[in-house]
Amino acid sequence: MILRMSSLFLRTLRDDPADAEVPSHRLLVRAGYIRRAAPGIYSWLPLGLRVLRNVERVVREEMDAIGAQELQFPALLPREPYEATGRWSEYGDGIFRLQDRKGGDYLLGPTHEELFTLVVKDLYSSYKDLPVWLYQIQTKYRDEARPRAGLLRGREFVMKDSYSFDVSDEGLDRSYEAHRAAYVRTFDRLGFDYVVVTATSGAMGGSRSEEFLATAENGEDTYVRCSTCDYAANVEAVQVRPPAPVPYDDAPPAHAEQTPDTPTIQTLVDHLNTAFPRPDRPWHAGDTLKNVLVVLKHPDGTREPVAIGLPGDRGVDEKRLGGQLEPIEVDAFGEADFARHPSLAKGYIGPGVLGEKNESGIRYLVDPRVVEGTRWVTGADVSGSHVLDLVVGRDFTPDGVIEAAEVRDGDPCPCCDGTLQTARGIEMGHIFALGRKYADALGLQVLDESGKLVTVTMGSYGIGISRAVAAIAENTHDELGLAWPREVAPADVHVVATGKDAAVHETADALAVELTARGLTVLYDDRPKVSPGVKFKDAELIGVPTIVVVGKGLADGVVEVRDRTSGEREVVAVDAAAAYVVAATREPDGSPVPED
Repeated sequence: MILRMSSLFLRTLRDDPADAEVPSHRLLVRAGYIRRAAPGIYSWLPLGLRVLRNVERVVREEMDAIGAQELQFPALLPREPYEATGRWSEYGDGIFRLQDRKGGDYLLGPTHEELFTLVVKDLYSSYKDLPVWLYQIQTKYRDEARPRAGLLRGREFVMKDSYSFDVSDEGLDRSYEAHRAAYVRTFDRLGFDYVVVTATSGAMGGSRSEEFLATAENGEDTYVRCSTCDYAANVEAVQVRPPAPVPYDDAPPAHAEQTPDTPTIQTLVDHLNTAFPRPDRPWHAGDTLKNVLVVLKHPDGTREPVAIGLPGDRGVDEKRLGGQLEPIEVDAFGEADFARHPSLAKGYIGPGVLGEKNESGIRYLVDPRVVEGTRWVTGADVSGSHVLDLVVGRDFTPDGVIEAAEVRDGDPCPCCDGTLQTARGIEMGHIFALGRKYADALGLQVLDESGKLVTVTMGSYGIGISRAVAAIAENTHDELGLAWPREVAPADVHVVATGKDAAVHETADALAVELTARGLTVLYDDRPKVSPGVKFKDAELIGVPTIVVVGKGLADGVVEVRDRTSGEREVVAVDAAAAYVVAATREPDGSPVPED
Protein backbone atom coordinates (compact mmCIF):
# COMPACT_ATOMS: atom_id res chain seq x y z
CA MET A 1 0.00 0.00 0.00
CA ILE A 2 1.17 3.52 -0.84
CA LEU A 3 -0.04 6.38 1.36
CA ARG A 4 0.56 9.45 -0.79
CA MET A 5 0.91 12.58 1.32
CA SER A 6 -0.43 14.71 -1.53
CA SER A 7 -3.85 13.13 -0.94
CA LEU A 8 -3.54 11.68 2.58
CA PHE A 9 -5.89 13.22 5.15
CA LEU A 10 -3.05 14.73 7.16
CA ARG A 11 -1.96 18.12 8.42
CA THR A 12 1.10 18.47 10.61
CA LEU A 13 1.33 21.38 13.02
CA ARG A 14 4.34 23.49 13.95
CA ASP A 15 2.93 24.61 17.31
CA ASP A 16 1.96 22.54 20.32
CA PRO A 17 -1.73 22.31 21.24
CA ALA A 18 -2.58 24.64 24.12
CA ASP A 19 -3.87 21.85 26.39
CA ALA A 20 -0.96 19.43 25.85
CA GLU A 21 0.67 18.41 29.15
CA VAL A 22 2.88 15.50 28.09
CA PRO A 23 5.03 14.73 25.02
CA SER A 24 2.76 12.01 23.63
CA HIS A 25 -0.23 14.35 23.63
CA ARG A 26 1.76 17.15 22.02
CA LEU A 27 3.37 15.01 19.33
CA LEU A 28 0.36 12.86 18.42
CA VAL A 29 -1.65 16.01 17.74
CA ARG A 30 1.15 17.85 15.93
CA ALA A 31 1.98 14.84 13.73
CA GLY A 32 -1.66 14.43 12.68
CA TYR A 33 -2.48 11.18 14.47
CA ILE A 34 -5.36 12.35 16.69
CA ARG A 35 -7.63 15.37 17.11
CA ARG A 36 -9.48 16.47 20.21
CA ALA A 37 -13.28 16.18 19.99
CA ALA A 38 -14.06 17.05 23.63
CA PRO A 39 -12.22 16.83 26.98
CA GLY A 40 -10.90 13.28 27.24
CA ILE A 41 -12.34 12.27 23.85
CA TYR A 42 -10.24 12.03 20.67
CA SER A 43 -10.79 11.24 17.00
CA TRP A 44 -8.34 8.87 15.34
CA LEU A 45 -7.04 10.22 12.02
CA PRO A 46 -5.72 7.85 9.30
CA LEU A 47 -2.12 7.57 10.56
CA GLY A 48 -3.22 7.27 14.18
CA LEU A 49 -5.76 4.61 13.33
CA ARG A 50 -3.05 2.59 11.59
CA VAL A 51 -0.92 2.65 14.76
CA LEU A 52 -3.94 1.74 16.90
CA ARG A 53 -4.78 -1.19 14.63
CA ASN A 54 -1.17 -2.39 14.75
CA VAL A 55 -1.26 -2.45 18.54
CA GLU A 56 -4.54 -4.37 18.35
CA ARG A 57 -2.95 -6.83 15.91
CA VAL A 58 -0.02 -7.57 18.22
CA VAL A 59 -2.34 -8.06 21.20
CA ARG A 60 -4.73 -10.21 19.18
CA GLU A 61 -1.93 -12.43 17.84
CA GLU A 62 -0.57 -13.11 21.33
CA MET A 63 -4.01 -13.79 22.79
CA ASP A 64 -4.88 -16.16 19.95
CA ALA A 65 -1.52 -17.90 20.41
CA ILE A 66 -2.44 -19.07 23.92
CA GLY A 67 -5.84 -20.31 22.79
CA ALA A 68 -8.01 -17.38 23.91
CA GLN A 69 -11.12 -16.81 21.81
CA GLU A 70 -12.33 -13.38 20.73
CA LEU A 71 -15.88 -12.18 21.04
CA GLN A 72 -17.46 -8.76 21.42
CA PHE A 73 -20.08 -7.39 23.77
CA PRO A 74 -22.14 -4.25 23.31
CA ALA A 75 -20.95 -0.97 24.80
CA LEU A 76 -24.53 -0.08 25.85
CA LEU A 77 -25.30 -2.30 28.82
CA PRO A 78 -28.36 -2.94 31.04
CA ARG A 79 -28.37 -2.05 34.70
CA GLU A 80 -29.39 -5.43 36.10
CA PRO A 81 -26.06 -7.35 35.96
CA TYR A 82 -24.22 -4.43 37.55
CA GLU A 83 -26.93 -4.16 40.19
CA ALA A 84 -26.42 -7.84 41.02
CA THR A 85 -22.68 -7.35 41.65
CA GLY A 86 -23.16 -4.04 43.48
CA ARG A 87 -21.16 -2.06 40.96
CA TRP A 88 -24.09 0.03 39.73
CA SER A 89 -23.75 1.99 42.99
CA GLU A 90 -20.03 1.31 43.65
CA TYR A 91 -19.01 3.13 40.49
CA GLY A 92 -20.62 6.31 41.81
CA ASP A 93 -20.01 9.20 39.43
CA GLY A 94 -17.38 7.26 37.50
CA ILE A 95 -19.68 5.86 34.81
CA PHE A 96 -22.01 7.23 32.16
CA ARG A 97 -25.60 6.35 33.02
CA LEU A 98 -28.55 6.91 30.71
CA GLN A 99 -32.17 5.92 30.24
CA ASP A 100 -34.04 4.77 27.18
CA ARG A 101 -37.38 6.26 26.13
CA LYS A 102 -39.21 3.83 28.42
CA GLY A 103 -37.20 4.82 31.50
CA GLY A 104 -34.97 1.75 31.52
CA ASP A 105 -31.54 2.25 33.08
CA TYR A 106 -28.38 1.60 31.06
CA LEU A 107 -24.70 2.44 31.25
CA LEU A 108 -21.87 2.80 28.78
CA GLY A 109 -19.58 -0.11 29.61
CA PRO A 110 -16.54 0.79 31.73
CA THR A 111 -15.60 -2.90 31.90
CA HIS A 112 -17.39 -6.17 31.21
CA GLU A 113 -16.85 -8.72 34.01
CA GLU A 114 -20.59 -9.16 34.39
CA LEU A 115 -21.22 -9.81 30.70
CA PHE A 116 -18.39 -12.34 30.39
CA THR A 117 -19.64 -14.16 33.48
CA LEU A 118 -23.21 -14.30 32.24
CA VAL A 119 -22.37 -15.54 28.75
CA VAL A 120 -20.40 -18.47 30.20
CA LYS A 121 -23.23 -19.16 32.64
CA ASP A 122 -25.72 -19.21 29.74
CA LEU A 123 -23.72 -21.62 27.59
CA TYR A 124 -21.61 -23.85 29.85
CA SER A 125 -22.67 -26.20 32.65
CA SER A 126 -19.95 -28.86 33.06
CA TYR A 127 -16.33 -29.04 34.18
CA LYS A 128 -15.68 -30.61 30.76
CA ASP A 129 -16.32 -27.21 29.17
CA LEU A 130 -13.54 -25.58 31.19
CA PRO A 131 -11.07 -23.99 31.18
CA VAL A 132 -12.13 -21.40 28.66
CA TRP A 133 -10.41 -18.07 27.92
CA LEU A 134 -12.40 -15.31 26.26
CA TYR A 135 -11.39 -11.79 25.23
CA GLN A 136 -12.58 -8.73 23.39
CA ILE A 137 -11.05 -5.50 22.06
CA GLN A 138 -13.61 -2.79 22.58
CA THR A 139 -14.24 0.85 23.42
CA LYS A 140 -14.84 1.60 27.11
CA TYR A 141 -16.29 4.64 28.82
CA ARG A 142 -15.54 6.22 32.19
CA ASP A 143 -16.56 9.63 33.38
CA GLU A 144 -13.14 10.86 34.45
CA ALA A 145 -13.42 13.87 36.72
CA ARG A 146 -10.21 15.35 35.31
CA PRO A 147 -9.35 13.88 31.90
CA ARG A 148 -5.78 14.83 31.04
CA ALA A 149 -2.62 13.93 29.14
CA GLY A 150 -4.34 13.17 25.87
CA LEU A 151 -4.85 9.44 25.42
CA LEU A 152 -3.37 8.55 28.80
CA ARG A 153 -6.44 9.51 30.83
CA GLY A 154 -9.56 9.85 28.74
CA ARG A 155 -13.28 9.31 28.97
CA GLU A 156 -13.38 7.01 25.95
CA PHE A 157 -10.64 4.48 25.32
CA VAL A 158 -9.96 1.16 23.62
CA MET A 159 -9.13 -1.80 25.82
CA LYS A 160 -8.47 -5.50 25.52
CA ASP A 161 -10.10 -7.35 28.38
CA SER A 162 -9.94 -11.11 28.75
CA TYR A 163 -11.23 -13.57 31.33
CA SER A 164 -10.36 -17.09 32.30
CA PHE A 165 -12.86 -19.57 33.74
CA ASP A 166 -11.65 -22.59 35.72
CA VAL A 167 -13.11 -25.20 38.04
CA SER A 168 -10.30 -24.98 40.60
CA ASP A 169 -7.81 -22.56 42.09
CA GLU A 170 -5.02 -24.66 40.58
CA GLY A 171 -6.59 -24.15 37.17
CA LEU A 172 -6.77 -20.40 37.81
CA ASP A 173 -3.05 -20.39 38.62
CA ARG A 174 -2.29 -21.99 35.24
CA SER A 175 -4.56 -19.54 33.42
CA TYR A 176 -2.96 -16.60 35.21
CA GLU A 177 0.57 -17.72 34.31
CA ALA A 178 -0.39 -18.29 30.66
CA HIS A 179 -1.81 -14.79 30.39
CA ARG A 180 1.17 -13.30 32.20
CA ALA A 181 3.55 -14.91 29.71
CA ALA A 182 1.43 -13.65 26.81
CA TYR A 183 1.61 -10.13 28.26
CA VAL A 184 5.40 -10.30 28.47
CA ARG A 185 5.57 -11.30 24.81
CA THR A 186 3.08 -8.60 23.86
CA PHE A 187 4.91 -5.77 25.57
CA ASP A 188 8.26 -7.02 24.29
CA ARG A 189 6.88 -6.76 20.75
CA LEU A 190 5.41 -3.31 21.29
CA GLY A 191 8.93 -2.03 21.74
CA PHE A 192 9.11 0.07 24.90
CA ASP A 193 10.67 -0.26 28.33
CA TYR A 194 8.35 -1.68 30.98
CA VAL A 195 8.39 -3.26 34.40
CA VAL A 196 6.08 -5.83 36.02
CA VAL A 197 5.10 -4.91 39.56
CA THR A 198 2.92 -6.29 42.33
CA ALA A 199 -0.31 -4.30 42.59
CA THR A 200 -3.46 -4.01 44.65
CA SER A 201 -6.66 -5.60 43.40
CA GLY A 202 -8.80 -2.65 44.48
CA ALA A 203 -12.47 -2.78 43.54
CA MET A 204 -11.81 -5.72 41.22
CA GLY A 205 -11.08 -8.01 44.15
CA GLY A 206 -9.06 -11.19 44.00
CA SER A 207 -6.01 -12.77 45.60
CA ARG A 208 -3.24 -11.77 43.20
CA SER A 209 -2.62 -8.78 41.00
CA GLU A 210 0.23 -7.42 38.86
CA GLU A 211 0.65 -4.32 36.71
CA PHE A 212 2.71 -3.85 33.58
CA LEU A 213 4.02 -0.29 33.69
CA ALA A 214 5.72 1.56 30.84
CA THR A 215 8.61 3.49 32.35
CA ALA A 216 8.01 7.23 32.01
CA GLU A 217 9.22 10.17 34.06
CA ASN A 218 5.80 11.83 33.83
CA GLY A 219 3.78 8.65 34.45
CA GLU A 220 0.89 8.80 36.89
CA ASP A 221 1.90 5.62 38.74
CA THR A 222 4.76 5.43 41.21
CA TYR A 223 6.43 2.10 41.74
CA VAL A 224 9.41 0.85 43.72
CA ARG A 225 12.23 -1.55 42.99
CA CYS A 226 14.61 -3.13 45.45
CA SER A 227 18.32 -2.41 45.12
CA THR A 228 19.17 -6.01 46.00
CA CYS A 229 16.41 -8.49 45.16
CA ASP A 230 13.83 -8.65 42.37
CA TYR A 231 11.02 -7.10 44.43
CA ALA A 232 8.97 -4.53 42.49
CA ALA A 233 5.58 -3.12 43.43
CA ASN A 234 3.25 -0.25 42.80
CA VAL A 235 3.49 2.01 45.86
CA GLU A 236 -0.16 1.26 46.55
CA ALA A 237 0.81 -2.40 47.08
CA VAL A 238 3.98 -1.90 49.13
CA GLN A 239 3.72 -3.72 52.43
CA VAL A 240 5.76 -2.04 55.17
CA ARG A 241 7.76 -4.52 57.21
CA PRO A 242 6.74 -3.61 60.79
CA PRO A 243 9.47 -3.35 63.41
CA ALA A 244 9.46 -5.85 66.26
CA PRO A 245 7.44 -4.90 69.37
CA VAL A 246 9.44 -2.95 71.92
CA PRO A 247 9.53 -3.77 75.66
CA TYR A 248 8.13 -0.86 77.65
CA ASP A 249 8.38 -1.96 81.30
CA ASP A 250 10.89 0.82 82.02
CA ALA A 251 9.17 3.48 79.93
CA PRO A 252 8.26 6.63 81.89
CA PRO A 253 4.59 7.45 82.34
CA ALA A 254 2.96 9.48 79.63
CA HIS A 255 2.84 13.17 80.53
CA ALA A 256 1.09 16.12 78.94
CA GLU A 257 3.11 19.29 78.46
CA GLN A 258 2.29 22.79 77.34
CA THR A 259 3.41 23.27 73.73
CA PRO A 260 1.84 26.58 72.69
CA ASP A 261 1.73 27.62 69.04
CA THR A 262 2.79 24.21 67.71
CA PRO A 263 0.00 23.14 65.34
CA THR A 264 2.46 21.73 62.78
CA ILE A 265 5.06 18.98 63.05
CA GLN A 266 7.96 21.35 62.42
CA THR A 267 6.84 23.88 65.05
CA LEU A 268 6.37 21.01 67.51
CA VAL A 269 9.87 19.59 66.86
CA ASP A 270 11.44 23.04 67.24
CA HIS A 271 9.63 23.54 70.56
CA LEU A 272 10.58 20.08 71.87
CA ASN A 273 14.26 20.68 71.16
CA THR A 274 14.11 23.96 73.05
CA ALA A 275 11.82 23.13 75.98
CA PHE A 276 12.33 19.36 76.39
CA PRO A 277 15.74 18.47 74.93
CA ARG A 278 16.65 14.80 74.76
CA PRO A 279 19.94 13.68 76.33
CA ASP A 280 20.85 11.32 73.48
CA ARG A 281 19.98 13.23 70.29
CA PRO A 282 17.71 15.98 68.95
CA TRP A 283 14.00 15.37 68.48
CA HIS A 284 13.03 14.49 64.90
CA ALA A 285 9.72 14.59 63.07
CA GLY A 286 9.74 10.78 63.07
CA ASP A 287 9.41 10.83 66.88
CA THR A 288 5.97 12.39 66.62
CA LEU A 289 2.68 10.68 65.87
CA LYS A 290 0.65 12.67 63.36
CA ASN A 291 -3.10 12.01 63.21
CA VAL A 292 -4.74 12.81 59.88
CA LEU A 293 -8.51 12.92 59.57
CA VAL A 294 -10.34 11.92 56.39
CA VAL A 295 -13.90 11.04 55.46
CA LEU A 296 -14.66 7.76 53.70
CA LYS A 297 -17.50 8.02 51.21
CA HIS A 298 -19.02 4.56 50.86
CA PRO A 299 -20.81 3.46 47.66
CA ASP A 300 -24.20 3.68 49.41
CA GLY A 301 -23.54 7.34 50.24
CA THR A 302 -22.60 6.81 53.88
CA ARG A 303 -19.87 9.15 55.13
CA GLU A 304 -17.53 7.72 57.75
CA PRO A 305 -14.85 9.78 59.50
CA VAL A 306 -11.55 7.95 60.02
CA ALA A 307 -8.28 9.00 61.66
CA ILE A 308 -4.93 7.78 60.36
CA GLY A 309 -1.95 7.77 62.71
CA LEU A 310 1.51 7.80 61.15
CA PRO A 311 5.03 9.00 61.95
CA GLY A 312 5.24 12.77 61.69
CA ASP A 313 8.00 12.70 59.07
CA ARG A 314 5.63 11.14 56.54
CA GLY A 315 2.51 12.34 54.79
CA VAL A 316 -0.53 10.39 53.68
CA ASP A 317 -0.23 9.22 50.06
CA GLU A 318 -3.75 9.78 48.72
CA LYS A 319 -3.36 7.28 45.87
CA ARG A 320 -1.97 4.69 48.25
CA LEU A 321 -4.81 5.26 50.68
CA GLY A 322 -7.38 5.10 47.88
CA GLY A 323 -5.87 1.86 46.61
CA GLN A 324 -6.42 0.23 50.00
CA LEU A 325 -10.05 1.30 50.16
CA GLU A 326 -11.54 0.97 46.66
CA PRO A 327 -14.40 1.30 45.81
CA ILE A 328 -14.70 3.63 48.82
CA GLU A 329 -13.75 7.21 47.98
CA VAL A 330 -11.72 9.47 50.26
CA ASP A 331 -12.80 13.06 50.99
CA ALA A 332 -11.22 15.79 53.06
CA PHE A 333 -12.30 16.25 56.67
CA GLY A 334 -13.74 19.77 56.55
CA GLU A 335 -14.95 22.45 58.91
CA ALA A 336 -18.45 20.97 59.00
CA ASP A 337 -16.97 17.64 60.11
CA PHE A 338 -15.03 19.35 62.91
CA ALA A 339 -18.26 21.02 64.01
CA ARG A 340 -19.89 17.61 64.32
CA HIS A 341 -17.02 16.41 66.53
CA PRO A 342 -16.36 19.13 69.11
CA SER A 343 -13.99 16.87 71.09
CA LEU A 344 -11.37 17.24 68.34
CA ALA A 345 -8.78 19.96 69.02
CA LYS A 346 -7.56 20.97 65.59
CA GLY A 347 -3.77 20.72 65.38
CA TYR A 348 -3.54 18.87 68.70
CA ILE A 349 -5.52 15.67 68.05
CA GLY A 350 -4.23 12.57 69.81
CA PRO A 351 -5.21 8.93 70.31
CA GLY A 352 -6.96 9.76 73.58
CA VAL A 353 -10.06 11.00 71.82
CA LEU A 354 -9.86 8.68 68.83
CA GLY A 355 -11.14 5.16 68.40
CA GLU A 356 -14.60 3.68 68.04
CA LYS A 357 -14.84 3.17 71.82
CA ASN A 358 -13.70 6.70 72.69
CA GLU A 359 -15.48 10.01 72.86
CA SER A 360 -15.34 10.90 69.18
CA GLY A 361 -16.31 7.44 67.96
CA ILE A 362 -13.92 7.92 65.04
CA ARG A 363 -12.21 4.75 63.87
CA TYR A 364 -8.44 5.00 64.44
CA LEU A 365 -6.09 3.20 62.03
CA VAL A 366 -2.32 3.44 62.26
CA ASP A 367 0.73 2.92 60.09
CA PRO A 368 2.43 -0.50 60.50
CA ARG A 369 5.42 1.24 62.12
CA VAL A 370 3.24 2.20 65.07
CA VAL A 371 3.78 -1.09 66.91
CA GLU A 372 3.37 -2.16 70.51
CA GLY A 373 5.87 -0.57 72.86
CA THR A 374 6.89 2.33 70.62
CA ARG A 375 6.86 5.75 72.32
CA TRP A 376 5.48 8.86 70.70
CA VAL A 377 4.87 12.57 71.08
CA THR A 378 1.37 13.36 69.94
CA GLY A 379 -1.58 15.65 70.53
CA ALA A 380 -3.11 15.84 74.02
CA ASP A 381 -6.56 16.70 72.63
CA VAL A 382 -6.26 20.16 74.16
CA SER A 383 -5.21 23.19 72.18
CA GLY A 384 -1.58 24.07 72.91
CA SER A 385 -0.69 20.76 74.56
CA HIS A 386 1.04 17.51 73.55
CA VAL A 387 1.65 14.20 75.29
CA LEU A 388 5.19 12.83 75.59
CA ASP A 389 6.15 9.18 76.15
CA LEU A 390 2.79 7.87 74.96
CA VAL A 391 3.26 4.11 74.53
CA VAL A 392 1.33 1.91 72.10
CA GLY A 393 -0.33 -0.98 73.89
CA ARG A 394 -0.01 0.65 77.31
CA ASP A 395 -1.62 4.05 76.83
CA PHE A 396 -3.72 3.45 73.72
CA THR A 397 -4.71 0.68 71.31
CA PRO A 398 -5.61 1.55 67.71
CA ASP A 399 -8.58 -0.01 65.94
CA GLY A 400 -6.44 -1.42 63.10
CA VAL A 401 -3.57 -0.92 60.69
CA ILE A 402 -3.57 0.73 57.25
CA GLU A 403 -0.89 1.20 54.58
CA ALA A 404 -1.33 4.87 53.74
CA ALA A 405 2.00 6.59 54.42
CA GLU A 406 4.12 7.81 51.53
CA VAL A 407 6.90 5.51 50.35
CA ARG A 408 10.32 7.09 49.94
CA ASP A 409 13.66 6.32 48.34
CA GLY A 410 15.80 4.41 50.82
CA ASP A 411 12.92 2.71 52.64
CA PRO A 412 13.71 -0.90 53.57
CA CYS A 413 12.63 -3.63 51.18
CA PRO A 414 9.86 -5.82 52.66
CA CYS A 415 11.55 -8.96 51.29
CA CYS A 416 15.27 -8.55 51.99
CA ASP A 417 17.88 -6.24 53.51
CA GLY A 418 17.98 -4.01 50.45
CA THR A 419 16.44 -0.56 50.03
CA LEU A 420 13.69 0.70 47.76
CA GLN A 421 14.05 3.18 44.94
CA THR A 422 11.02 4.93 43.46
CA ALA A 423 10.29 5.54 39.78
CA ARG A 424 7.35 6.58 37.62
CA GLY A 425 5.39 4.63 35.04
CA ILE A 426 2.24 4.40 32.95
CA GLU A 427 -0.11 1.49 33.57
CA MET A 428 -0.35 -0.53 30.35
CA GLY A 429 -1.74 -3.81 31.58
CA HIS A 430 -3.23 -5.25 34.75
CA ILE A 431 -3.88 -8.90 35.54
CA PHE A 432 -5.99 -10.19 38.44
CA ALA A 433 -6.69 -13.57 39.96
CA LEU A 434 -10.31 -12.60 40.53
CA GLY A 435 -11.47 -15.74 42.24
CA ARG A 436 -15.20 -16.23 42.70
CA LYS A 437 -16.45 -12.70 43.40
CA TYR A 438 -18.42 -12.30 40.16
CA ALA A 439 -19.28 -15.99 39.79
CA ASP A 440 -20.83 -15.93 43.28
CA ALA A 441 -22.77 -12.75 42.58
CA LEU A 442 -24.16 -14.00 39.27
CA GLY A 443 -24.51 -17.71 40.07
CA LEU A 444 -21.92 -19.13 37.67
CA GLN A 445 -21.66 -22.81 38.61
CA VAL A 446 -20.85 -26.03 36.78
CA LEU A 447 -21.02 -29.73 37.64
CA ASP A 448 -17.68 -31.17 38.71
CA GLU A 449 -16.43 -34.71 38.08
CA SER A 450 -18.56 -36.10 40.91
CA GLY A 451 -21.71 -34.36 39.68
CA LYS A 452 -21.60 -31.69 42.38
CA LEU A 453 -22.27 -28.03 41.60
CA VAL A 454 -19.17 -25.90 42.13
CA THR A 455 -18.62 -22.18 41.65
CA VAL A 456 -16.30 -21.26 38.79
CA THR A 457 -13.14 -19.26 39.58
CA MET A 458 -12.11 -16.44 37.29
CA GLY A 459 -9.12 -14.39 36.20
CA SER A 460 -9.23 -10.94 34.59
CA TYR A 461 -6.58 -9.52 32.26
CA GLY A 462 -6.62 -6.05 30.71
CA ILE A 463 -4.46 -4.08 28.26
CA GLY A 464 -5.02 -0.43 27.42
CA ILE A 465 -4.86 -0.44 23.61
CA SER A 466 -5.29 3.27 22.96
CA ARG A 467 -3.21 4.09 26.02
CA ALA A 468 -0.45 1.90 24.55
CA VAL A 469 -0.22 4.26 21.57
CA ALA A 470 0.48 7.16 23.93
CA ALA A 471 2.79 5.11 26.16
CA ILE A 472 4.90 3.99 23.20
CA ALA A 473 5.11 7.60 22.03
CA GLU A 474 6.16 8.70 25.54
CA ASN A 475 8.84 6.03 25.69
CA THR A 476 10.35 6.32 22.19
CA HIS A 477 10.09 9.96 21.06
CA ASP A 478 13.08 12.29 20.80
CA GLU A 479 13.59 16.03 20.42
CA LEU A 480 12.61 15.84 16.73
CA GLY A 481 9.31 14.01 17.07
CA LEU A 482 7.87 10.51 17.20
CA ALA A 483 10.04 7.44 16.59
CA TRP A 484 7.79 4.40 16.32
CA PRO A 485 8.98 0.82 16.88
CA ARG A 486 8.56 -1.12 13.66
CA GLU A 487 5.77 -3.39 14.96
CA VAL A 488 3.36 -0.48 15.43
CA ALA A 489 4.56 2.20 12.95
CA PRO A 490 1.91 3.50 10.54
CA ALA A 491 4.14 2.49 7.60
CA ASP A 492 7.28 0.44 7.03
CA VAL A 493 9.14 3.14 5.14
CA HIS A 494 8.76 6.86 4.47
CA VAL A 495 9.92 7.81 0.96
CA VAL A 496 10.68 11.52 0.59
CA ALA A 497 11.02 13.06 -2.88
CA THR A 498 12.91 16.38 -2.69
CA GLY A 499 13.46 19.01 -5.36
CA LYS A 500 11.60 19.94 -8.54
CA ASP A 501 13.43 17.62 -10.93
CA ALA A 502 10.98 15.31 -12.69
CA ALA A 503 13.54 12.48 -12.52
CA VAL A 504 13.47 12.66 -8.71
CA HIS A 505 9.72 12.11 -8.57
CA GLU A 506 9.83 9.42 -11.24
CA THR A 507 12.51 7.52 -9.30
CA ALA A 508 10.68 7.98 -6.00
CA ASP A 509 7.42 6.81 -7.60
CA ALA A 510 9.09 3.70 -8.97
CA LEU A 511 10.77 2.95 -5.64
CA ALA A 512 7.49 3.31 -3.76
CA VAL A 513 5.78 0.93 -6.21
CA GLU A 514 8.59 -1.62 -5.94
CA LEU A 515 8.62 -1.51 -2.14
CA THR A 516 4.86 -2.04 -2.11
CA ALA A 517 5.22 -4.98 -4.47
CA ARG A 518 7.70 -6.48 -2.00
CA GLY A 519 5.10 -6.33 0.76
CA LEU A 520 5.88 -3.06 2.50
CA THR A 521 3.55 -0.22 3.39
CA VAL A 522 4.97 3.05 2.07
CA LEU A 523 4.27 6.57 3.25
CA TYR A 524 5.28 8.62 0.22
CA ASP A 525 5.85 12.36 0.45
CA ASP A 526 5.08 13.28 -3.14
CA ARG A 527 3.87 16.82 -2.41
CA PRO A 528 5.09 18.88 -5.39
CA LYS A 529 5.31 22.36 -3.88
CA VAL A 530 6.67 21.65 -0.42
CA SER A 531 10.30 22.50 0.39
CA PRO A 532 12.81 19.77 1.33
CA GLY A 533 13.22 21.31 4.79
CA VAL A 534 9.51 20.99 5.55
CA LYS A 535 9.44 17.43 4.23
CA PHE A 536 12.39 16.43 6.40
CA LYS A 537 10.82 17.99 9.51
CA ASP A 538 7.54 16.20 8.79
CA ALA A 539 9.34 12.88 8.34
CA GLU A 540 11.09 13.31 11.68
CA LEU A 541 7.86 14.39 13.38
CA ILE A 542 5.77 11.52 11.96
CA GLY A 543 8.35 8.96 13.05
CA VAL A 544 8.29 6.09 10.51
CA PRO A 545 11.36 3.95 11.40
CA THR A 546 13.01 3.97 7.94
CA ILE A 547 13.23 7.11 5.80
CA VAL A 548 14.43 7.06 2.18
CA VAL A 549 15.40 10.41 0.64
CA VAL A 550 15.39 10.65 -3.14
CA GLY A 551 16.96 13.98 -4.04
CA LYS A 552 20.20 15.56 -5.17
CA GLY A 553 22.12 12.29 -4.76
CA LEU A 554 20.19 10.93 -7.71
CA ALA A 555 22.69 12.68 -10.01
CA ASP A 556 25.26 10.18 -8.70
CA GLY A 557 22.84 7.27 -8.87
CA VAL A 558 22.25 7.02 -5.10
CA VAL A 559 19.55 7.60 -2.47
CA GLU A 560 19.92 8.13 1.27
CA VAL A 561 18.43 5.70 3.80
CA ARG A 562 17.97 7.04 7.34
CA ASP A 563 17.21 5.14 10.51
CA ARG A 564 14.76 7.31 12.43
CA THR A 565 15.70 5.96 15.85
CA SER A 566 19.49 5.87 15.66
CA GLY A 567 19.92 8.71 13.18
CA GLU A 568 22.33 6.61 11.13
CA ARG A 569 22.42 7.31 7.39
CA GLU A 570 23.57 5.12 4.51
CA VAL A 571 24.06 6.03 0.87
CA VAL A 572 22.69 3.23 -1.33
CA ALA A 573 22.67 2.76 -5.09
CA VAL A 574 19.25 3.38 -6.60
CA ASP A 575 19.11 -0.11 -8.16
CA ALA A 576 19.85 -1.72 -4.77
CA ALA A 577 17.63 0.57 -2.68
CA ALA A 578 14.50 -1.60 -2.61
CA ALA A 579 16.38 -4.73 -1.55
CA TYR A 580 18.32 -2.77 1.05
CA VAL A 581 15.18 -1.25 2.56
CA VAL A 582 13.33 -4.57 2.61
CA ALA A 583 16.26 -6.17 4.44
CA ALA A 584 16.38 -3.29 6.91
CA THR A 585 12.69 -3.64 7.74
CA ARG A 586 13.11 -7.36 8.31
CA GLU A 587 15.80 -6.94 10.95
CA PRO A 588 14.45 -7.53 14.50
CA ASP A 589 15.95 -4.27 15.76
CA GLY A 590 15.18 -2.33 12.59
CA SER A 591 18.84 -1.55 11.91
CA PRO A 592 20.07 -1.37 8.29
CA VAL A 593 21.69 -4.45 6.82
CA PRO A 594 24.90 -3.78 4.89
CA GLU A 595 24.97 -4.78 1.25
CA ASP A 596 26.78 -7.99 0.35
